[in-house]
Amino acid sequence: MKKIILGLAFIANGLLAGCASVPLAPEAQDKAAKEFIAPTDKAALYIYRDESFGAAIKMAISVDDKLIGQTASKTYFYKQVTPGVHKIQSVTENTSSVDVNTEAGKIYYVWQEVKMGFASAGSKLHIVDKEKGQKGVQKSKLIKEQ
Repeated sequence: MKKIILGLAFIANGLLAGCASVPLAPEAQDKAAKEFIAPTDKAALYIYRDESFGAAIKMAISVDDKLIGQTASKTYFYKQVTPGVHKIQSVTENTSSVDVNTEAGKIYYVWQEVKMGFASAGSKLHIVDKEKGQKGVQKSKLIKEQ
């Protein structure tokens, strides 16, 4: 019963607070990133959040322990990385992380799933396939990296 009450309070709070906003990249950059072309000497990394759930909450994302910014509902980051293992972290009420072993010329997709937390939203990161990743990115807008 407590979980139901907390869940309803969380949803009501999100509806009352409205949507969180983050700085977006210019539309031309968003369009170019959605061509899904990997550079030949690096890997392309898309980190996206395509859900409306938890829209009032921004969620911090770091790559290799460097903060690149925060996601909001229906937003994504595009980052080119050198080949090798990269640690992606989402810091919310909890910390979720995944290691992505990248290769030059390939594209990788990480979905930031919004989860209900105890006092605020939590998250879980998932490496997803091309079809799911591109679908999620297409529904989202590119965030201007810090």
